Amino acid sequence: MTSSSANPAAQGCVVITGAGTGIGEACAKRFAAQGARVALVGRRRAPLERVAAETNGIVLEGDAASAADWQRFTTVLEAEGGIASLIACAGGLGMGSALHTADEAWAAAMRANLDTAFASARACLPQLIERRGSIVLVASIASLAAGPEVCGYTTAKHALIGLMRSLARDYGPQGVRVNAVCPGWVRTPMADEEMQPLIAHHGDTLDEAYARVCADVPLRRAASADEIAEICAFLASPAASIVTGAALVADGGSSIVDVPTLAFARL
Repeated sequence: MTSSSANPAAQGCVVITGAGTGIGEACAKRFAAQGARVALVGRRRAPLERVAAETNGIVLEGDAASAADWQRFTTVLEAEGGIASLIACAGGLGMGSALHTADEAWAAAMRANLDTAFASARACLPQLIERRGSIVLVASIASLAAGPEVCGYTTAKHALIGLMRSLARDYGPQGVRVNAVCPGWVRTPMADEEMQPLIAHHGDTLDEAYARVCADVPLRRAASADEIAEICAFLASPAASIVTGAALVADGGSSIVDVPTLAFARL
């Protein structure tokens, strides 16, 4: 999608990494609903095929961090009308403190969260430059602050903001806009898994576990994947034509909370 037209289908494909589940799946459905041709990138064919059936999308099975896979993908996409926007949703891994992070786990966290975004952007940029397109990197509030024992994930997500700013600075003169979304808790299958220790320890239901982690969030709830997809669609749309280099926080207000004053709120 570019700033020159309100019709995404006329401009080429919206490429979405991590498109088989969670925020990536929600983005695919959101862009398809507004008439865009969506290309779905992921390592697992079954979920991609399921989303493709609902969106009439193009399935691109492979590793978003692989230059070789991207060479294959971009050839397909050029034949499909080119790339108008990239929505980089692939991510995950990186749990554990530094002393409990092996070299292999560190490398896996960097590959899943940072290398996927870099390789995707690098591969898509030539076609994005042709169409004055846009990139949205799905980052996290872990790009801005550190949670407990998530060293690899936090480091990689912080680096995503640097990547976004570098891309926005270098390719803005060629008409390419690059932004990031920084969600807090989002109800996705991956986040559901992260609730399991709370469920096990407290005997919570899944809903109660989400309520527990959002107890000090001003809006008192997690986001839906659809809400984050709406933000991605906005940033890729003509309505955001002057927005580049921005990290848009979508966390229900959690990052504005003054942590040292929380004790007073419980008086």
